[in-house]
Amino acid sequence: MTVEARQKAYRMGHAAEWRAVWRLRLAGYSILMRRYKTKLGEIDIVARRGDVLVFVEVKGRANITVAADALGGRQFGRVARAASLFIANHPRYAACSVRFDAVLVGGLWPRHLPGVWQPPE
Repeated sequence: MTVEARQKAYRMGHAAEWRAVWRLRLAGYSILMRRYKTKLGEIDIVARRGDVLVFVEVKGRANITVAADALGGRQFGRVARAASLFIANHPRYAACSVRFDAVLVGGLWPRHLPGVWQPPE
């Protein structure tokens, strides 16, 4: 991948995350963190609504179908591992219910998919 292609992908990802944040805010979520990085992985968005702590994977593509196809097991495992570290490092959220969502960005309005997957037991 060329430098220009990487820069374009970075900008597209940043814009998709920004749109996802506003989609979640309009739905009543508080955004706790964006791009939470750990040694085990990265979480695009950490949000909270009531007593539910939500870890969100954002996929921005040319359209919603392509964005949905980009969701896969690798991302889910990475987010689940990073979520465990987030809770360990922020014990005030330990009593919250945990949910794993996705926001697909590929059109005018981002699509929020609550509870799109469950981590392995």
